[in-house]
Amino acid sequence: MESTFLLVMDLFGTFVFGISGAIVGVKHKLDIFGVLVVSLMAASAGGIIRDLLIGAIPPATVSDWRYIVAGLLPGLIIFYGFPVIKRLKSPVLVFDAIGLSLFAISGSLKALEYLINPLAAVFLGILTGIGGGITRDMLAGEIPTVLRTDIYAVAALAGSTVMVTGYVLGFPQIVVAVLGGSLCFTIRILAIKFHWKLPTARHKE
Repeated sequence: MESTFLLVMDLFGTFVFGISGAIVGVKHKLDIFGVLVVSLMAASAGGIIRDLLIGAIPPATVSDWRYIVAGLLPGLIIFYGFPVIKRLKSPVLVFDAIGLSLFAISGSLKALEYLINPLAAVFLGILTGIGGGITRDMLAGEIPTVLRTDIYAVAALAGSTVMVTGYVLGFPQIVVAVLGGSLCFTIRILAIKFHWKLPTARHKE
């Protein structure tokens, strides 16, 4: 059974990732149905994969209507309110960083609550965090951000590791979640601002 804290964090992460998906859909000039599809898939893909892997069946997106609303509502808001959102600098990247942080934490926490071992819980936190972004980018016909050189999955790894370590050591969940989420968000934003990159393959023809 999910804790209230986990549910709230999961729903908020779903909503935020839905915003990032909807913005991408609008930028690619999709119709309202297309925007809603990208919004919902970006919001729910990571959580669905996580739930299937830990045995939380059916996944929360299927069994709880609140997840569907949290995934579709951003699509409607962005579709009709995009002129306001586009005034922000790099809105997709900002909302994506927030969603990544929330899902890295909620993904690892839910795995731990289902008695998954700590190492696997870190991996599931990363997978939950990057799953929505990968799905969103693929639907938009783009190379997923996580496969490019930006620091992305590494940020999720840092946040998830803090969450799992604090949980195992018995620290308060909210405190550890805030610390882990803040670390993930900070690393991601700094990577965007200062163009931090991972090494890329170098091959001469």
